[in-house]
Amino acid sequence: MLFKQQAWLRQKLLVLGSLAVGSLLYLVARVGSLDRLQPICPIEGRLGGARSQAEFPLRALQFKRGLLHEFRKGNASKDQVRLHDLVQQLPKAIIIGVRKGGTRALLEMLNLHPAVVKASQEIHFFDNDANYGKGIEWYRKKMPFSYPQQITIEKSPAYFITEEVPERIYKMNSSIKLLIIVREPTTRAISDYTQVLEGKERKNKTYYKFEKLAIDPNTCEVNTKYKAVRTSIYTKHLERWLKYFPIEQFHVVDGDRLITEPLPELQLVEKFLNLPPRISQYNLYFNATRGFYCLRFNIIFNKCLAGSKGRIHPEVDPSVITKLRKFFHPFNQKFYQITGRTLNWP
Repeated sequence: MLFKQQAWLRQKLLVLGSLAVGSLLYLVARVGSLDRLQPICPIEGRLGGARSQAEFPLRALQFKRGLLHEFRKGNASKDQVRLHDLVQQLPKAIIIGVRKGGTRALLEMLNLHPAVVKASQEIHFFDNDANYGKGIEWYRKKMPFSYPQQITIEKSPAYFITEEVPERIYKMNSSIKLLIIVREPTTRAISDYTQVLEGKERKNKTYYKFEKLAIDPNTCEVNTKYKAVRTSIYTKHLERWLKYFPIEQFHVVDGDRLITEPLPELQLVEKFLNLPPRISQYNLYFNATRGFYCLRFNIIFNKCLAGSKGRIHPEVDPSVITKLRKFFHPFNQKFYQITGRTLNWP
């Protein structure tokens, strides 16, 4: 009886030992695939260079975070860059606007995709004469390190409304994909005003009420000289872009829907950029305190947008809102017609 118990115990110990060794080997292999194990957003780690997708699947890129993070901080040597087949690529897609439409939220959410790498800062290359004069190599060196098969995306909302920008981007890449995120024009104009107002208040400066800026006091009509109003006439700006790019190279993102239902909007962008679907509901969770969706990259790393996003708008005279919406209506209809996307704006 004792012999049988000893044999049974040896067998159990052998099984447990095998499991322990197997687990240890798995952990060694897993840690070996990481450049450093830290809660850094997998935005920086994406699709492999010369390797095929079969050899270097998208999922594996989510563990290549530390290396690219060091490159972004400037802590990598040229030999390391060559060793890992990393490059600084010109963007294959640009979020060209619209200011206060949700450009930052869109960029951060697209960065959930392992085949996308973002330029963290607004470069302002095409809308700034001084920057543009520095040349295309200066612009490229402002881009993050990435693997050759990845898509680099930058965003500068001023591009959409700046006259020289469409031609300048066309000269760089006539086949580039262009993303426009828009909100209901009156809401966007008030949001624009709110951001400027907050900046004035921080400097202890006074500022006009929105109604006084948006409505011409002499004619009592909408003041089209007010920049926040002009920016919301989307069709006027888009027509200038269409002189250089066909409508097929544009994708309109519904900024209002991105706030309330981000996933369907992001899936449409994935399709437009010819990316395999990777962003899922797991990556997006609603933060009741903030009142917005936050991002979940993995079990370690979550991210919410800056506290300045979602500012509370000042109360605006309802008659002014009605007047503005009536003014924007024909422009909105034309925008729907040109883009082929009808949005639920009043």
